[in-house]
Amino acid sequence: MTTVPFSAIGFDLDGTLVDTQGDLGVAVNYALALIDRPPVPAESVDSLIGGGSRLMLKRALEQTGGPLPEAEFEDLYPRLVSHYAANIAVHSRPYPGCLSALDRLSGLGVGLAVVTNKPEALSLLLLKELDMLDRFQCVIGGDTLARAKPHPDTVLEARARCGGGRFAMVGDSSFDVRAAKAAGVPAVALSFGYHDMPVPELGADAVIGHFDELLGALAGL
Repeated sequence: MTTVPFSAIGFDLDGTLVDTQGDLGVAVNYALALIDRPPVPAESVDSLIGGGSRLMLKRALEQTGGPLPEAEFEDLYPRLVSHYAANIAVHSRPYPGCLSALDRLSGLGVGLAVVTNKPEALSLLLLKELDMLDRFQCVIGGDTLARAKPHPDTVLEARARCGGGRFAMVGDSSFDVRAAKAAGVPAVALSFGYHDMPVPELGADAVIGHFDELLGALAGL
């Protein structure tokens, strides 16, 4: 049996545990249509994701005509969130092998946490809709603390809520790896997901291409 030398593991959510691109793309294009902007093509939605929903909308605006004045942005953003919340799990599904890997870790006594820049309420809603919420000891969102990833705060908070001990972070973007490094914990990057830079440049301690490889990668750290 594989031995995992960690008390707990933190996971990013969008692009790591769950493929949310379809539902996020619908929400972004709904918001863009409200201000008569062209839609973002489906194949380009992944380039918008990472860093939270506010940054996702800002990237979409930059791609479709430029940023809005602050007041107009602050009016549009909650309308995007409302539409997304009402349709949060239409297309979104956990990645292949994800649930099995989580259950294997739990079976080894390893604590599980979600550490995401997605707002906490949306994270809880998505995980509940996908029947995944009960697997995690805690869910730390982008608005749970004053600072989100790439700052170390949410990683450190997740480790504390899981009882302390040796902790590792699993994610798909520089936000995840940078937060892990700032918190002084190892990072596993995924070759799938929504990358904001080439995977070899992320600086992760290990890279996996499928959740079937996760326990072996953690065992080697």
